[in-house]
Amino acid sequence: MLVVRPAAPADLDHVLELAILSGPGFTSLPEDPDQLAERLDLSRDSFAGALAPEERWYTLMLEESDTGDVDGIGSVRAAVGLKHPFFSFRICNNRQSSPSLGVTLDQKTLVMVNECTGWSEVGSLFLKADRRKGGAGRLLSQSRYMLIGSEPELFADTVLAELRGVFTPDGACPFWDHVAHKFFPMEFDEADRMTGTTDKQFILDLSPRHPIYIDLLPEAARAVIGKVHPQGVPAMALLESEGFRPNGLVDIFDAGPTVACGRDNIRTVRDARRMTVAVADEVEAELPALISTDRVSTFRAVRQRAAIDGDVATLGREAAEALKVRPGDVVRVKT
Repeated sequence: MLVVRPAAPADLDHVLELAILSGPGFTSLPEDPDQLAERLDLSRDSFAGALAPEERWYTLMLEESDTGDVDGIGSVRAAVGLKHPFFSFRICNNRQSSPSLGVTLDQKTLVMVNECTGWSEVGSLFLKADRRKGGAGRLLSQSRYMLIGSEPELFADTVLAELRGVFTPDGACPFWDHVAHKFFPMEFDEADRMTGTTDKQFILDLSPRHPIYIDLLPEAARAVIGKVHPQGVPAMALLESEGFRPNGLVDIFDAGPTVACGRDNIRTVRDARRMTVAVADEVEAELPALISTDRVSTFRAVRQRAAIDGDVATLGREAAEALKVRPGDVVRVKT
């Protein structure tokens, strides 16, 4: 059975493997054991409630309970931009006209902004290639919203997600090569590493001071602004199905899009119901349901059959054991 559970420091080898498999541009999964170990310690302390709510960064693992194999990762960050800026490019439309010529032009520009301070973020969604079918990705993705919905007061009113921008098969990033690299004279991987390990002062020091006119950029760069990496297309579809929409912001290094949604308008947050647990040897239900615990500190999630009768959800024994719940406990269920 596939179970989504909190990450722990003992998952370091699993997370490092996933980071290596994720490839370039996956900023939240650096191929650095020390950074990843800090991330796992942070997640442990977040689930334990040992940090202020706005400092928490929860990491979730997708595990096959029968084998112990870890095949995916996802995360929820309670708030971005509080300690360090959260920089983006905003795509702005500038209309210019000449009445004497009867000409009106719409010129799009990129302007660096820091607009998302305090928003929550869902991210780090990555699965091994052989797990990208059969609903595993949807389970892992939706589990992040079940986590938010379990105690929504711990999260911001607005939730965002950043998607990786376009890279070529050989690992090149057109937007970085033609635009960002002109301002940051270093390799993409170094800029990516510094974004995750420094106070980002180098971005403030070196970033463009004036709008960048998109029409003046090479076609290779223009073509990828706001576009998603091919591996991110399924993730984008899952986000859109939950109500997330582009908000006009793109990443300053790879130009991948940012999407956002009001916390209480996220479909899974809105539609999941709190129900009392009953347990049976056999459960009759037409379709599996998304089921999670209703507390962050004990969070676990599965997709299994549940018989719904009013406010009671009858689970099979295996599902109850995977969630570590007993009859009379409360779970959240989305059918």
